[in-house]
Amino acid sequence: MDRTYADYAVQKAVELLAIDSPTGFTAKAAQWVQKAFSSLGFEAKITTKGGVLIDLGGKDCEDALLLQAHTDTLGAMVAEIKGNGRLRVTNLGGMSPINGEAENVKVYTRDGKVYEGTLQLCNASIHVNGEYKDIKRTFNNTEVVLDEDVSSKADTKKLGIEVGDIVCFDPRTRVTQSGYIKSRFLDDKLSVGILLGFAKYLKEENKTLPRRTYVHVTVYEEVGHGGSASVPAGVTESISVDMGCVGDGLQCTEKQVSICAKDSGGPYSYEVVGKLIDAAKRSDASYAVDIYPFYGSDVEATLKGGTDIRHGLIGSGVYASHGYERSHIDGVYNSLKVIAAYLYV
Repeated sequence: MDRTYADYAVQKAVELLAIDSPTGFTAKAAQWVQKAFSSLGFEAKITTKGGVLIDLGGKDCEDALLLQAHTDTLGAMVAEIKGNGRLRVTNLGGMSPINGEAENVKVYTRDGKVYEGTLQLCNASIHVNGEYKDIKRTFNNTEVVLDEDVSSKADTKKLGIEVGDIVCFDPRTRVTQSGYIKSRFLDDKLSVGILLGFAKYLKEENKTLPRRTYVHVTVYEEVGHGGSASVPAGVTESISVDMGCVGDGLQCTEKQVSICAKDSGGPYSYEVVGKLIDAAKRSDASYAVDIYPFYGSDVEATLKGGTDIRHGLIGSGVYASHGYERSHIDGVYNSLKVIAAYLYV
């Protein structure tokens, strides 16, 4: 596989990262995903739940494959409009106030207005707050300071902001000359880019898959039920293409593809993991096999939803997960090579 497909995957991921889509607020991102796959000539439809189901074609058989990634991200929701006009928020997914503090945000109202602000510790000036360094950050002692002239609850409500409005964090996406990709929410928009890169490879190289293959881009992974539905008939295997973990005690780097043998939900299919390792070797992909101590994936939701499948998990190595994340185009390329080799294309 030519490396240009990795370049394309990163390009599409950057485009998708620019679309705010925390869990529960994913319609625009899903429409973008549908259009991106459709433009490559593949049938793509929005599911009732809001995800995108894509048919990559392949020979009809009783052993179809489902590749899964997700476009929902971490974020927050307005929980209270405070008396000073600022906002107390509650997390969507695993968003942490420690990682969100001092980040720029956008607040989306239901009537289509968008307001900017910043998540700050309450009483955030270190020259005023003598306990600044010692305070344990929570969403109860941080607040969104709106970049509007508000000083009361009534002022903020006049803007149209209400409890339940969505709060999105600035991804701060950058791609360096050395090939590193830095952004919030590489988990898992980078993997959506990878699957688009694979789809482009199939189309341009005129490849016919040896087995029916589908892609499901889910929209509720960060809260645990993204892959629990919309499994096409005939699917016997499903592989999540999600972020690979990088950290202490693990082997993977950002330049590799990670193959997960076990996470906090238990072991992945021994057979599928073995075939993924074999695919990595046959394609000369740089890879690592790891165990993720605090992790769950779409394919586990698929199993919990009652679908009888074998399951696996791979992904480009990502450092600083659920924070300001970092990966590398080499990890993207190695992920693409494994997917192609797994399907013998």
